[in-house]
Amino acid sequence: MYTANSMNCLTEAIGMGLRGNGTIPAVWSARLRLAKHAGMQIMELVEKDIKPRDIMTPAAFHNAETVDMALGCSTNTMLHLPAIAHECGIELDLDMSNAISAKTPNLCHLAPAGDTFMEDLEGAGGVYAVMKELTKKGLLDTSVLTVTGKTMAENLEGVVNRNPEIIRPIDNPYSQDGGIAVLKGNLAPEGCVVKRSAVAPEMMAHTGPARVFDGEEEAIAAIYAGKIVPGDVVVIRYEGPKGGPGMREMLNPTSAIVGMGLGESVALITDGRFSGATRGASIGHVCPEAAQGGPIAFVEEGDIISIDIPANKIELQVDQAALDARRAKWTCPEPKVKTGYLARYAKMVTSAARGAVLE
Repeated sequence: MYTANSMNCLTEAIGMGLRGNGTIPAVWSARLRLAKHAGMQIMELVEKDIKPRDIMTPAAFHNAETVDMALGCSTNTMLHLPAIAHECGIELDLDMSNAISAKTPNLCHLAPAGDTFMEDLEGAGGVYAVMKELTKKGLLDTSVLTVTGKTMAENLEGVVNRNPEIIRPIDNPYSQDGGIAVLKGNLAPEGCVVKRSAVAPEMMAHTGPARVFDGEEEAIAAIYAGKIVPGDVVVIRYEGPKGGPGMREMLNPTSAIVGMGLGESVALITDGRFSGATRGASIGHVCPEAAQGGPIAFVEEGDIISIDIPANKIELQVDQAALDARRAKWTCPEPKVKTGYLARYAKMVTSAARGAVLE
């Protein structure tokens, strides 16, 4: 359930993909048939004058976020869904994600959260089977129009969950809340994101000293040099949409932490983002980012950071007066890129909490 697979599945959930779009393996002949049917369906949609914005409504995005939580998708969906919605004239916020997560059970533990894979999900009935489970508790708006030209309710007629070991029944979920959590606190006033379904139980709540790095490369060098020890909270900043610029994935540092045997004892916090392959207490999208003068810019080596994923909280244990003093002395570092399209992007990009859209 990496980022591309996640968004491919959510394309079905939002109504913009035919059944199997998210789960049919690339090497199967069924994928070629699906491509042919997709082309045929496009012609039918043109004939019926059904446009993308007729399908991508607020209800459709809420459905997609609900399926996101049930599947345990990549945290990058918390960037892509708001960005797509923005293009449709719809605003999604992170608080809405938590509200949806609070009532949506997590039904799947696909890699890296578990040891099952996309082909297993396809064999169990795919995204449609997950959606069918969610309808048993009325968690989806099935009246929405889809690219089939039919409603979601019509699409789901006769769908069954063929493997309750892969897709847990709605009454026997992995957890009662969704696979992604949004945390807030004085370190991330606008929120930050963690793939809760891939966090070890012992790291659901963690308090430790900050190990601060102004970029990915510095952090990786310290991890491989053995300078990070159990209990630490690695902070990687100036990697957000503006600071990156472009919000690089922090897959290498998280892989290094796991590879050094620290995956169940060290947390990582960043204003960058993560690959869907990331597991562990990896918290990204810290907003506002460091390059915007967010609180993450004022964290100092050894500061105590507390993380409470079940309570959706993240706190820097430094009093406000000290933070204000640090803010007064702070100056934003020189941009990493000063010319070309990335420099223009850095000037126009908004917070990751809004999907890092341009304005």
